[in-house]
Amino acid sequence: MTETIATIKAALKEATFDDARLAEWRLDERAGVQAALKSFDRRIEKAAKQKADFMTRFAFESELWEQGYQAIAGIDEVGRGPLAGPVVAASVVLPADFDAYGVIDSKQLSEKVRDDLVQYIKDEAIAYGIGIVPAERIDEINIYEASREAMKEAVLAMKVPADYLLIDAMVVDLPIPQTKLIKGDARSNSIGAASILAKVTRDAIMVAYDKEYPGYDFASNDGYGTKKHLEGLAKLGPCPIHRRSFAPVKKLLSE
Repeated sequence: MTETIATIKAALKEATFDDARLAEWRLDERAGVQAALKSFDRRIEKAAKQKADFMTRFAFESELWEQGYQAIAGIDEVGRGPLAGPVVAASVVLPADFDAYGVIDSKQLSEKVRDDLVQYIKDEAIAYGIGIVPAERIDEINIYEASREAMKEAVLAMKVPADYLLIDAMVVDLPIPQTKLIKGDARSNSIGAASILAKVTRDAIMVAYDKEYPGYDFASNDGYGTKKHLEGLAKLGPCPIHRRSFAPVKKLLSE
């Protein structure tokens, strides 16, 4: 009995490129089947490109693995620009067989995709660590140094010591061989994984702060200077997690 178009469409949604049924379906001249096959081919092509791009982003790690390094930590931070909240860094050591092809710079991913990936990263990573530097410390030493401090904390928080560091655009004050990669979160899977972990961690912190310090819309703006945030700042003044050395807050305090 001939399969219905609906049955074939449903099967194609789950099929892989080597499915034995594909040859028969491609001989089916019904327009609905051919349209479903085109959609299937696009999905397979997209998945193949995603995998190829992912493997390219393991180039730095692969070269270091060949040199004998075994605990290569990717490091990234989030939260340099906001007017409030901490700067958060993450350090992640991935295994060579890590296969979450969607891992890349967290800024390129939706909140849902980041949330879907973060637990897999934690489960599959050889080690990971988080570093958090609060607003008052940022005011003491400036945001650049605070970012470096958070990165250092993240590396030292890992249960497995790193023997090499791949860092997004910075150098960390640790006696460990390291490479600074400009736009590293889009060039290295390890740094990309760290950017996702740091972003999800900081977002959760700001959601909690929104409940503690309502009126600034922290749950939506993550501490960045959005219209609602600035309106809340003008109305309520700075709260304990505002960075008093940052221009809009500093100006308000001086008035």
